[in-house]
Amino acid sequence: MQSHLKKLLYREYSLKAKVLKINDKIHPKDGNMPMKKFKPILGKIWYFIWEEESLLSWIVNIILAFVIIKFLVYPGLGLLLGTNYPIVAVVSKSMEHKPDNNIICGNQVISYKNSFDSYWKICGKWYEERNISKNKFSTWPFKNGFNKGDLMILIGKKPENIDEGEVIVYRAKRPDIKRDPIIHRVIGKWTNDSIYYFKTKGDNNPSIINDTIIGEAEISEDRVFGNAVLRIPLLGYVKIIFVEIIKLFKVW
Repeated sequence: MQSHLKKLLYREYSLKAKVLKINDKIHPKDGNMPMKKFKPILGKIWYFIWEEESLLSWIVNIILAFVIIKFLVYPGLGLLLGTNYPIVAVVSKSMEHKPDNNIICGNQVISYKNSFDSYWKICGKWYEERNISKNKFSTWPFKNGFNKGDLMILIGKKPENIDEGEVIVYRAKRPDIKRDPIIHRVIGKWTNDSIYYFKTKGDNNPSIINDTIIGEAEISEDRVFGNAVLRIPLLGYVKIIFVEIIKLFKVW
């Protein structure tokens, strides 16, 4: 009787084992199977982004770089440097120390040698009339200016610690019209009702822009984003070109 019962249990066990094997083939229980399925897909995506030379791949790369910089790198740098604008691309020629179409500081020149002495010879009179000597200017940061397309690194600074001669980045008086932040040199500073105010000028401009849009004759401390401390030549053209491309798409 016991022998017969064992045979029945063995047959039942064998039948269940066969059913389980069949089920495993149809519905595998391997926990790594989803990853195995995704590996070829991930490999294709990786190849498309980093190795493929197609135009679409390049466009995706540019978009991916923009997203990473804007939402990861930029906020991280801002937190580290204490400003909402840790990196600024120079989009104008207002701080250059060289002629543009033979014009520098509003003066026409025939020949010009790129040097601080040449700059001061033509542009220094404006500063000297305001008690800013050549020796004083020569001790200021970026005494030779910087160029359109440069990338400037900023740090946050308390208004009371911003000195004459430093280069600051600030919001225009009418940001709805002039959206790009302005990067000019401080040539005056005062307080009124415990609020700090600054006056700036672009090194290559003939005078202060005292209009209702930029309004650099009186810049309140709340308009200041930070101080320029480092210049990276030409790298700002990446942003300039990218913005121009976006403008083209908007037109279309």
